[in-house]
Amino acid sequence: MSEPANEIIYHNYPQSPVAEKVRVIFGIKGLTWRDVEIPRLPPKPLLTTLTGGYRRTPVMQIGADIYCDSQCIIRELERRYPAPTLMPGDDAGLLWCLSRWTDGALFELSVKIVLGAAGDDLPEDFAQDRGRLYLGADWAAGLKKANATLPHLMAQLRAPLAWLDTQLADGRQFLIGDKAAAIDAQMYHIVWFVRGRCQAGPAFLAEFKNLERWEQSIAALGHGSSTSMTPEDAIERARSMQPIDSTGVAEGDPQGLTPGMSVAVTPDVDGGEQAVSGTLRSANAESISIERVSEDAGTVCVHFPRSGYRVEI
Repeated sequence: MSEPANEIIYHNYPQSPVAEKVRVIFGIKGLTWRDVEIPRLPPKPLLTTLTGGYRRTPVMQIGADIYCDSQCIIRELERRYPAPTLMPGDDAGLLWCLSRWTDGALFELSVKIVLGAAGDDLPEDFAQDRGRLYLGADWAAGLKKANATLPHLMAQLRAPLAWLDTQLADGRQFLIGDKAAAIDAQMYHIVWFVRGRCQAGPAFLAEFKNLERWEQSIAALGHGSSTSMTPEDAIERARSMQPIDSTGVAEGDPQGLTPGMSVAVTPDVDGGEQAVSGTLRSANAESISIERVSEDAGTVCVHFPRSGYRVEI
């Protein structure tokens, strides 16, 4: 078991596909972690006490450092636990570029399929929340369109699944060889989502025999080793510690960011989400970290990816 200062605290819920992506990463690296289950729908007051308003799933906490978005979480896990690596081979940069497609357009396509396939069976509160998050302000019209155009959406997903099936046709266990990589988790969470949450998913995926074999290989990795933790204990952990992230901004920042500047960070989409405000602590091409102080959590450092996030000064 890790010392409290280094213990991974993972705020998630079982049905979340993005949380499953990171749970697979835990399995690849054989990590031990604390499992804090959060609500599927907002408000999530015990989570946002730590994040300053960020409500998406998942969030990782280590002491008083709070990591938002799976992109940021995976990078930090690779930094802290480099072996086994999530980037075997010499193509890490290319794989990170590919992950922006899997986590962006491809995942959004899978969301439209799952929401569209549910149709009128989708609970109203869930439809409103996820519709606004992924389909914009006119989410009701977006849900109707997703339902009406479902065959088209399935056809759009079928092509990349066929590509993956061909990639695996030589009998390899994982997408880029014999070792599991981050891209396996990043692709798997989409397949896992469609298979588990879309009624037509299993029949749709049955076409791809190599992909089904690969799914079994990913599932066999497990999720590492976890024990439960209450959200109140997680908040107390943050309050009892100080952030360890260094300060400074890498040269060439396009926005002219400097440490100590007041900034607000939010996903760069029209999801109706609350921005997280604080004092800039560090930033580079890949990430930005802001310091916040709250009565309940004390001083925390909230970390975001730079790609896919908007920084307002």
